[in-house]
Amino acid sequence: MEDFIQHLINGVSLGSIYALIALGYTMVYGILQLINFAHSEVYMLGAFAAYYTVLGITRLTGADVEPGFGLFALVLGVAMIACSIAGLTIERFAYRPLRHAPKLNTLITAIGVSLFLQYSGQVVFGADPKSFPTVLEDRSLLSFGTVDVRFFDVTILLVGLGFMAGLHYLIHKTKIGKAMRAVSTNRAVASLMGINTDRIIAMTFVIGSSLAGVGAVLVGMKYPQIDPLMGMLFGLKAFVAAVLGGIGSLGGAVLGGIIMGLSEEMVVAYLSSTYRDALAFGLLIVILVFRPAGLLGKWQTEKV
Repeated sequence: MEDFIQHLINGVSLGSIYALIALGYTMVYGILQLINFAHSEVYMLGAFAAYYTVLGITRLTGADVEPGFGLFALVLGVAMIACSIAGLTIERFAYRPLRHAPKLNTLITAIGVSLFLQYSGQVVFGADPKSFPTVLEDRSLLSFGTVDVRFFDVTILLVGLGFMAGLHYLIHKTKIGKAMRAVSTNRAVASLMGINTDRIIAMTFVIGSSLAGVGAVLVGMKYPQIDPLMGMLFGLKAFVAAVLGGIGSLGGAVLGGIIMGLSEEMVVAYLSSTYRDALAFGLLIVILVFRPAGLLGKWQTEKV
């Protein structure tokens, strides 16, 4: 029983990271009906932005940077800003010119941007993995039996929940959120009502990408190794989490992320780590076969 509780804690911690990244997928899909496959590479750029921030401070001061909440807040802010700029640039130069093109054209462009960022990252950052700097010291907060509640797990969960709550407030309680919901429902009618749809779509990319930056820092803390291809598998799992919960649904993205994290942890604990990555593909197939709209997604009729 104690082992199960430990795996439960680890799974919820991992799932909250998946949820943060899945929210970026589901926000863009809700507005544009577009799967932004480049989102996983935006997450990768956030991790490297945080890495080079700490490296730059170390070189300027000539001494190792002391881990703490100040450093954590700094790298979190830098990663969010870098990811926001990357997401905004991708939207402006890759997706906006294809706004009225067939969806297949936009999908192919998204895959192309993803591959471009992956291999450009290998040229710029180097193909070798890099050790993510220590921004917070991990320690045991609570132990009972074999259960060990770690500081990182609690921090990841609290930060994840905080940003999810902030996003919920933004979407449901602010004018920008109301405009986002209007554009998501009917872009043409929203434009007739005086909403600048291009600005709202750009804001959606900025917000979703900034959440990917938060996820990148949290992943770097928990699994301190980064490389230019790190977004490929982790981004795929976050995408599966979004589909599992119901892509286009914010609550579904969070639910899907938690289920994905728990499932992965339980598979590693009670079956074999060999099946860890195969789980994402298995869940995707099952969901698409038995419930294509996802757990919280809504069925929609489409006129063709």
